[in-house]
Amino acid sequence: MSPGQRAGLPHVEAATPAVLVLSGPVPRGEAASRLCAEVRSRLRTTGAGAIVVDLGGLAPPGLGTVDLLARLELTARRAGGRIRLRDPDPTLRALLDLAGLRFETERQPEQREPPRGVQEAVEPGDPAP
Repeated sequence: MSPGQRAGLPHVEAATPAVLVLSGPVPRGEAASRLCAEVRSRLRTTGAGAIVVDLGGLAPPGLGTVDLLARLELTARRAGGRIRLRDPDPTLRALLDLAGLRFETERQPEQREPPRGVQEAVEPGDPAP
């Protein structure tokens, strides 16, 4: 191993990402500014490249949620990191898609893996596997 290389796998973060839990109604104004400051602070202090934003306790999503997540992502990128979503509501995913925003989420099934509860249908006349 050369002196410039770090030990371990190159695609695995050495630090565990911090978790920012959002609950209740979507914070706006000054509260949203405090959350952005919290993201900056956690990225600096943990050294992790990502902050996990837990959305499990958030009120029904709307455009305020999309705005807040866009602000948090922009803040994280400016600080040299990213945010990763945990437990986003399907409605929120649809709103983010409509807005053209892409976020990494935790525990997503691989693209080749069909979603849970969906069974592949076999058409009559299909050859056996």
